[in-house]
Amino acid sequence: MAKKLVGTMKLQIKAGQANPSPPVGPALGQRGINIMEFCKAFNAKTQELEPGAPCPTVISYYQDKSFTMDIKTPPASYYLKKAAKVNSGAKTPSRETVGSVTTKQLREIAEAKMVDLSANDVEQAMKIILGSARSMGIEVK
Repeated sequence: MAKKLVGTMKLQIKAGQANPSPPVGPALGQRGINIMEFCKAFNAKTQELEPGAPCPTVISYYQDKSFTMDIKTPPASYYLKKAAKVNSGAKTPSRETVGSVTTKQLREIAEAKMVDLSANDVEQAMKIILGSARSMGIEVK
């Protein structure tokens, strides 16, 4: 017999830094998920990622208090800010540029994000990342 799904929740947790303190602990605790078990499993799965990279995570929890997690790649904005060496995007993106990235960097970001994007090839993924860069005020050279 299959486990009965109670619900799902989405959290954005830094890679390798899941701990029982807020916001992770209370969010999991009120749904009856073992917090320490989740933290150990999450940190083990994200140890190969860059420490501190924000990882969107979808957690499905079941009636028997077990859970599964789907860890996605960090957001495109994280990679773009890192490549352009800026702290945040532009206040007025269409009028102001805060930094720039090369086409080669854009391709690397697209290849890293390929598993989470709805693109068939790298060229299409690059267009998606280019749109994110434009909306942040980062130009591509």
